[in-house]
Amino acid sequence: MKLSDQALGAIMMALQKSLLEQSDITPVLKGFELEKAPDCKRWGGSGELDVANPPTFSISSRTEEE
Repeated sequence: MKLSDQALGAIMMALQKSLLEQSDITPVLKGFELEKAPDCKRWGGSGELDVANPPTFSISSRTEEE
């Protein structure tokens, strides 16, 4: 099995979130719930994995007053 584009995006979001928050990425990756991609008929072979619970975060815009 391979990682789908969605799963790779979830890994990149986890990395960006950990860098932004200066936190450990390990708990986020360990918490991923993997599932078969919608077009995958069975486990194994040439199927792909998706992440059911990709990380989310928001960035607040701050204005600095001089």
